[in-house]
Amino acid sequence: MAHIDTSKVSRWDLHGREHVVQVLRTGVQRTIRCDTCGWRRGAQFLPWLKAQEHLAQAHQATVDPTAA
Repeated sequence: MAHIDTSKVSRWDLHGREHVVQVLRTGVQRTIRCDTCGWRRGAQFLPWLKAQEHLAQAHQATVDPTAA
């Protein structure tokens, strides 16, 4: 059975709503999945960048909650 690692990219939109994209890794395969709209995509390279792009384009969520 394969081990699945999960991480997430979250951004807030201008209305203060949080949007999250999960990055799932099984071996060398990575899948990104948006918790807000259900969008999903395979992403072998730079999955976190693709997740940020989706959040900005689809949800106008660009505010990084971890930024100082």
